[in-house]
Amino acid sequence: MQVAAGLIYRQGSLLVCQRREDGPFPLKWEFPGGKVETGEGPLAALRRELREELDIEVQCAKEILRHRHHYAEGREVELVFFSIEDYRGEVTNRVFHRLLWVEIQELGKLDFLEGDRPLIEKLLNHELCLR
Repeated sequence: MQVAAGLIYRQGSLLVCQRREDGPFPLKWEFPGGKVETGEGPLAALRRELREELDIEVQCAKEILRHRHHYAEGREVELVFFSIEDYRGEVTNRVFHRLLWVEIQELGKLDFLEGDRPLIEKLLNHELCLR
């Protein structure tokens, strides 16, 4: 399975999303995005997912990291992370428990999905630059 996720950076903070209590990985934090469907590329999936989840239209995004994560139950996921460089619309929470704008150095304090942690580590160690 392939998943596309977007990093929306604004005034020194990143948008993070908390999953709902009644779904998989309840109340875990993640970056917005979702599964790449059959016949769809990661960027197209990202655009679709952010339209559905946040009511925004991604205008420009750049891939910044791709890695595979093996979950304990044996499932493997390829995560493709994009820096969202431009979008239209106001960020609106349509599916999450809550949204939060967080400074990069605070990301380590939140209970993120395991697959997002390598990206967070690179951000905290200044190995990736968003702007």
